[in-house]
Amino acid sequence: MGRAFECRRRAKEARWDKMSKVFPKLAKSITLAAKNGGPDPDANAPLRLAINNAKAENLPKDKIDAAIKRASGSDAADIVEVNYEGKGPHGSLFYVECATDNTNRSVGNLKTIFNKNGGQLVNSGQLDFMFTRKAVVEFEVTDEINLEEVELELIDCGLEELEVEDGIARAIGDYTEFANLTGGFEKLEIPVKKAGLERIPTQPVELTDEQMEEVEALLEKIEDDDDVQVVFTNIG
Repeated sequence: MGRAFECRRRAKEARWDKMSKVFPKLAKSITLAAKNGGPDPDANAPLRLAINNAKAENLPKDKIDAAIKRASGSDAADIVEVNYEGKGPHGSLFYVECATDNTNRSVGNLKTIFNKNGGQLVNSGQLDFMFTRKAVVEFEVTDEINLEEVELELIDCGLEELEVEDGIARAIGDYTEFANLTGGFEKLEIPVKKAGLERIPTQPVELTDEQMEEVEALLEKIEDDDDVQVVFTNIG
């Protein structure tokens, strides 16, 4: 009984730890979307998608409402989106997207993280050519969904590729087609699990298990930073 209790306790701690890291980032993305396009999800597609992504991660409704309300406050005026690029061990590359009210703090934190973990920040734009920006929409494949029909319908909305793995499909298109692609899902009335702009590596690298441990240690520390919203790598 003692061992089972300890397992449940650790699982609960892991869930709370994940929420403590993910929830603030989701709330910040909602605030930014509301700040840039207004507080009405029906008239603001990025906000609507930010809310859907937050709901998929079980962000409570009161926190979603608070994040939208925060967009009209003075503290939201100082939040800006900024990107950083870095090189890690074993040829790993990182593209880091942040939302911050203090860029000096953000760049200082990231420099420290990279330097202490076998990497370094590089000048902005240096790694741009190593990633292709894509619109990506994830949805669950159910018995009611005919993937062939969905693919045909979404081609007119900018779909370039449809990937399916473990019951989850990823619709991929050029980043300029993001609004059209997400609009296609709304017309088809297919629930979206997650949608956003991703940076997909043009030349992914394969690493050994030992090398991956080093890279994952760096990746975890980057993702733990409060200002970091999302990290893209060239790991295959």
